[in-house]
Amino acid sequence: MAKQISVGAATPNWRGIFGICAVLAVITWLVFGQTTAYQFVTYDDPNYVYDNASVAAGLSSKSVSWAFTHTVGGNWHPLTTISHMLDCQLHGLQPGAHHFTNVLLHTIAVILLFLVLHGMTGTLWRSAFVAALFAIHPLHVESVAWISERKDVLSAVFFMLTLAAYVRYVHTLALGWYLLVLLVFALGLMSKPMLVTVPFLFLLLDYWPLKRFPPAAPNKLRHQGTTQARASIRTILLEKIPLLLLSFASCAATILAQRHFIDPIGHLSLMERVGNALLATIVYLRQLVWPSGLSVFYPHPRHTLSIVQVSVAALFLAVISAAAVMYRRKYPFFFTGWFWFLGMLVPVSGIIQVGEQSHADRYTYLPQIGPYILGTWFLADTLCSWRHRRIILSAAMASAVVILMCSAWKQTKYWHDGRSLWTHALAVNPQNDTAYISLCDLDLRENRLDDAIFHARKAVEIRPDSVDAHSRVGVALSLSGQNEEAGIHFQKILEAHQVRPRVHYNLATLLLNNGHIDEAIAEFQRELQIQPEFVEAHNNLGIALEQKGQFDDALAHFQKAIELDPHRPNVHHNIAMILLRQGRLDQAIAYLQQELQISPGSPEAHNDFGIALSQQGRIDEAVKQWEEALALRPDNLDAYCNLVWVFATFPDNAIRNGPKAVALGERALKLSGEKNPRIYRLLAAAYAEDGQFDKATETAQRGAQLATSQGDYALAKKLESNMDLYRRTLPLRDTGE
Repeated sequence: MAKQISVGAATPNWRGIFGICAVLAVITWLVFGQTTAYQFVTYDDPNYVYDNASVAAGLSSKSVSWAFTHTVGGNWHPLTTISHMLDCQLHGLQPGAHHFTNVLLHTIAVILLFLVLHGMTGTLWRSAFVAALFAIHPLHVESVAWISERKDVLSAVFFMLTLAAYVRYVHTLALGWYLLVLLVFALGLMSKPMLVTVPFLFLLLDYWPLKRFPPAAPNKLRHQGTTQARASIRTILLEKIPLLLLSFASCAATILAQRHFIDPIGHLSLMERVGNALLATIVYLRQLVWPSGLSVFYPHPRHTLSIVQVSVAALFLAVISAAAVMYRRKYPFFFTGWFWFLGMLVPVSGIIQVGEQSHADRYTYLPQIGPYILGTWFLADTLCSWRHRRIILSAAMASAVVILMCSAWKQTKYWHDGRSLWTHALAVNPQNDTAYISLCDLDLRENRLDDAIFHARKAVEIRPDSVDAHSRVGVALSLSGQNEEAGIHFQKILEAHQVRPRVHYNLATLLLNNGHIDEAIAEFQRELQIQPEFVEAHNNLGIALEQKGQFDDALAHFQKAIELDPHRPNVHHNIAMILLRQGRLDQAIAYLQQELQISPGSPEAHNDFGIALSQQGRIDEAVKQWEEALALRPDNLDAYCNLVWVFATFPDNAIRNGPKAVALGERALKLSGEKNPRIYRLLAAAYAEDGQFDKATETAQRGAQLATSQGDYALAKKLESNMDLYRRTLPLRDTGE
């Protein structure tokens, strides 16, 4: 095949290229650098990062394996998950560092876009302007300022590298460059499967600006020219087959991962989904030109679209598409830019509905490069004959960049934290039930129950059939003690008969917290029928079964949770507690050690590890664990009690320490509010060990009276028996009872 790329023949202006790259980096950080002082938001960030134990544990061979064999939030994008793990490994859960990575990746993608466009087209300032628009357009705030959208900026870097490798392959036709195209494309798909349309995009680039399709042959050489054209087209198409295979594999993995999240809002018909996709495309074009009223979430119109709206949108898009085809020879950039936009939107168009949004700003991240190219080249060509075109174009470009930077900077501020994000969403659209639900979730996290009930009820008012809204009302009412009214809302959920991920889980968790164990078990089992790999559901079902005394069944679900996610410290703890109860000390200790490897800062784990060690007779080691628990949490009452008991009553003189037992016991009594008769017994034993038998007797007597008033007659009897010892100036000794 003859090489047809001549734009790169001129000597590159490296000083100008470097200067433009620097300016692109500066404007990107001027807009998005503020995010390094921002927080996580409660929209997906818990699931993707800080509440995901496998991710928060950092990078290891096990976590990398987990990333490739598990989904997160219904998505299989292992490289994105690994990038979050790497951030956690390097910076822990400091949100500023995670934001920094997002901005850095976006900056790299911006510079690569400029370099790739310059390499393909040979134009400097047009390529720079397109990259500048990509860097600071307000529609891209969501992709950069949202930590959970790491998949956008990471996949964008691999997308730009794929384009660069493809351009190099076209220039050289070398197998090595083609293999590199396949490699970086596969990495991009493992960052975000939206890149599945890249083979189609390559065909557009082959048409323009790469100009790989041969021109029509003269009539007199028609037969010969047609043969050559077919051979060339056949080669171009064959090149795309391996890429298509990767795309098909990614599509299959995505559908499998999201099978429980497809069409969650009422079984929309194909026409309703197509209609929304057409209108969403018009909205994207409007927001491209006039980016106002941007929001983190746009409610789906569901069944309310009119035929007129859909018809007008379809006609508008059809007219532009027809014009792009008709004028493809005169304006080839029109053809490539327009179908770049439409083609890359297909995976997120909503024809296969995933989630409850009608459209999303993040979906335009890569598709809108097409309209940037179209508009930039069209404006430059239109003004090419104008006398002062350089001044006009420079002024227009600078003005556009400054205006968009100001708008994007303002839009970025709404991402400071979850409350400001969802409050702004309500300011854009007061009928946004998802915003009310998200504010309710924030209120629940902060124990603001009245606000949570208010926001959840507002969501129900907007969407009376919303299972999620009724679920939030039920949870908030239950936590505030209004169980009867909470039950009404949960009954509405059951009557809806909607098979939805997490709804059964939320209901089951509430039932479990309110002591309805059998009903909770049934709901957890229903949730696991929908999501058999839902770790939290297995864990909570295990807790419910443990409360019923079905320890073997509980262990089975805890073990399944560990198999799915070995980095859940609470699950290791739950297993250890059952094993301790069953007297299987060695196994219990092994699980507690694994828990402490994952979560070394857990005072509860250190306390229970001490209990297990003490039951093995390893008292010195147990004391160290309890002291570590107190170092981590100085008000840990359980650790105080364990230390007081050992220092006051242990048979070995080398372990007992009366003065220390008294000091710890008096502190424990104060922490308990002097309302726990068990701690009176511990402090009395400490006084006796220290030789203060009168105080021991008095303290034991007060404890016995308190135990009697609380109906704990067995403890009162023990305290009376202890008093007999103290009156005879005998200390209490632990006999292992």
